[in-house]
Amino acid sequence: MPTIVHGFDWPDRVVVGTVGRPGARTFYLQARDGRRVVSVALEKEQSAVLARKIDEILDEVRRVDGNPASVPETIPDELVDHAPLDQPVEPEFRVGALSLGWDPSTAQVVVEAYPLVDPGEDDLDLDVDLDADAAEPVEMMSLRLPVGTARAFAARTLEVVGAGRALCPLCGAPMDPDGHVCAGPGDSW
Repeated sequence: MPTIVHGFDWPDRVVVGTVGRPGARTFYLQARDGRRVVSVALEKEQSAVLARKIDEILDEVRRVDGNPASVPETIPDELVDHAPLDQPVEPEFRVGALSLGWDPSTAQVVVEAYPLVDPGEDDLDLDVDLDADAAEPVEMMSLRLPVGTARAFAARTLEVVGAGRALCPLCGAPMDPDGHVCAGPGDSW
């Protein structure tokens, strides 16, 4: 069965956004090209790591003599995006793995998202050819982000991740709006 690829080579919009209140938010990676919108669900930590790694790649490319890809140090004003996710948000899958790369031929950051694989889905089959390659994913999302868009995406993503629950000044744990049981400094659980 061929892999379904939700590909965006020059997307109109790529964002990470959330649905729900802090403490119960679901994170989504969403891309739009014209009227086509694709969303995938991911974890808060995946979002944060993706944003930091994109910034690292852009900073590394920027340090190359002459900055041949014209990587901006700051976010171009016209690329700042604080709008909510496009509605309705209907995820194609939950992300299990992300890959990140750089395409020097197009000066784009390449992000690939693969679905979470449920280990219970594949029953042990003793007749499996052990030399065979790992199974192809059934579905994936592929994004190619120009450098300015990638810089803006990373900044917005870190803002979204940071906009969650406030941290307790005593124990450092996230505080829920419904209350917080604080161990306090020096207390142990």
